[in-house]
Amino acid sequence: MDSRTGESKDGVRPGATRVRLARSKFSELVLVCAKCAKRQGLKKGALRGRLKRELKGRALAGKPRVVEVGCLGPCPKHALAVATTESLAKQRIHLIDPESTPAQTVDALFPDFGPK
Repeated sequence: MDSRTGESKDGVRPGATRVRLARSKFSELVLVCAKCAKRQGLKKGALRGRLKRELKGRALAGKPRVVEVGCLGPCPKHALAVATTESLAKQRIHLIDPESTPAQTVDALFPDFGPK
């Protein structure tokens, strides 16, 4: 124990909360607003299931995780609020047309900028 700082040998103060890290099994995160989905007449988990099936068929860099969450902020009348890690880094939320196919939605969320 260091008498000046009150820290133990491992650098943690007594009574301090220790933060540990765990390895994630997914690389992409897609957040779907459950409130928007309900407002558009979709059953709970319906959009999540469609997106997950479409993403599994794509060759993405890693395993995606699709999660239904509470309100993401914007409440569009005729759209669904969806966010990805990339869009959140840019402080943006995707507003997706509920009539679009899962393939169109995934294309909008993860645009392919590579050579065709």
